[in-house]
Order: sequence, then C-alpha cells, then structure tokens
Amino acid sequence: MGVSERKEKEKEIRRNDIIDAAEKVFFSKGYDLATMDDVAKTAEFSKRTIYVYFNSKEQIYFEIMIRGYKLLISMIDEYVSNSKDDGITKVRKLGEVFFCFSKHHPNYFYAIMNYENGELDFSSGIPDKSREQCYELGEIIFQYLSDFLEQGIREKIIREDIDIKSTAILLWSFTVGIFTTLKKKKNYIVEVHHKSVDELLEVAFNMLTKTIEK
Repeated sequence: MGVSERKEKEKEIRRNDIIDAAEKVFFSKGYDLATMDDVAKTAEFSKRTIYVYFNSKEQIYFEIMIRGYKLLISMIDEYVSNSKDDGITKVRKLGEVFFCFSKHHPNYFYAIMNYENGELDFSSGIPDKSREQCYELGEIIFQYLSDFLEQGIREKIIREDIDIKSTAILLWSFTVGIFTTLKKKKNYIVEVHHKSVDELLEVAFNMLTKTIEK
C-alpha cells in the first residue's frame, strides 16, 4: 500500500469513527439536544477535526441514515434472493422485514422515520451527495414495493385498477403508523386489551392485503 492509499484509508477510518461517536450521541440524547461538541468529545477528536470531515451536524445525521437504509436493504435483499412467493405475499413479507428491522435496529428505524416524517430540517448545510444518496436508498425500498405490486397484478391476484405509486405510498404510510402505534402503546394494548403486538400485526397485514387483493 502506497502513502496516498494509506492516508485515504486512515481518513476513512477516522470518518467512520466520527459517525460511530455521533450515533452514540444522537441515539442517547436525541438529535435536537445533541451538539457537535458532544460528538467531538465522544469521538475524542477536536471540534476542528470533526469539521474537517463533516460541515454540519445534519450531514452526519444523513450518514447515519445511510447506514440504516443499507442495513434495511440488505435484509430485504436476503428475503428476495431466496423467495419464490407471489406478489401479494411479497408485499406482506416486506412489511414483516420492515417490522423486524424496527425491532432489532430501532435507533436506525426512528432515525429514518424522523426524517421521512419531516420532523428535522435538513435544508441547509447539506452536500447534495449526502442528501441524494439517502433519497436513492429510500427509492430502492420503494421500488421493491412497487415491483411486488406489479408482480401481483400480472399474476391476477392484485387488483388491476390500483395506482401502483399511490398504493405503495399509502401501504408504506399505514405500515409505519402501525409500527409506531404498537411501539408507543404496547403496554396499554397488552395490559388493557390483552392483545399481543404479533397478534395485532397479523390482523393489520391481513387487513392491508385485503384492500389490494383481486
């Protein structure tokens, strides 16, 4: 390895160290309360060094979301690569994969959801490359859902009269709403209504798929 390659490698390691530290800070304190000073202290770098690699707190947050998106996509890819399911089953399974992601990687899940819900303003100080990569990764997931709907229509098990893009957006929205509600109200649902999360998810997925079945 030459000198330039070694320097690039060291730069990438340091950059990832900063993102690792930022995850700890953002996930424990929340994005709004976290500061670049917190990130620098956790990473054990000077604040000036942090700004050599990232020009804002928002940019680092995008990098965290990118990690989350890549992880979710890898989980979807694993299912798709081994699946011979029909289109409507794939739509349902995609929801199950997403729920699994929310359970096992809740910090990434909510990092992505906070951005998608428009709770954070990333309109300033963000390089187009970071923003566009997030959009591109999000579109990969959206395309999977659209492809599954199209497959189901070809197989004549999903209604032909649906608008694929509108249906995909609404299915995504309903699913996120269900996950969020079940997480926030889990104790109440279990103690008062004696229903488990898994049981309600089964009912929810059945209801959603019935709306698009032919």
